[in-house]
Amino acid sequence: MSIATKTGDRGETSLLTGERVRKDNVRVEAYGTLDELNSFLGDAKHACRTEGFMEVIESIQTDLFRLCAELASQSDLFDHPLGEEAVERIAGLLEKMEGELNLTGFVLPGNSPGSAKLDICRSVARRGERRIITLAGSAEVRPLVIQFVNRLSDLLFIMARKEEGDHKYVK
Repeated sequence: MSIATKTGDRGETSLLTGERVRKDNVRVEAYGTLDELNSFLGDAKHACRTEGFMEVIESIQTDLFRLCAELASQSDLFDHPLGEEAVERIAGLLEKMEGELNLTGFVLPGNSPGSAKLDICRSVARRGERRIITLAGSAEVRPLVIQFVNRLSDLLFIMARKEEGDHKYVK
């Protein structure tokens, strides 16, 4: 079976549960942006040099797959939604890493290769959050979905600061 089904040639795509929608549908924009974030995270995990970041990023990527699957459905047929433990895990990591830093002002992104990639991830996560908020204006979105993406973008900011703080690069 080919990946090129040609069913999208007229500007439509299928959701997880079979419904057909336009490719510029806000739901497709929401999960598409998180899919984009997942790809950028795949790039970032190979540039980061901070111990443990690869594992953290891979767990986030797994969470994003589940979140995208949930957003790709217009019904409650998706039976593996992200749970409260995912939000708590992200919040715990955020609190721990933030406590290890001394942030005193604005930060110019891109002070190291890994932090630059994490800053891109953060900005894509923020866009994803905006798309999800737009979707929530016309469809039911669990509050936990919004909480997760909001905490995630904060965590990515802190991870970028930790990455550049732990590894000084010569310019």
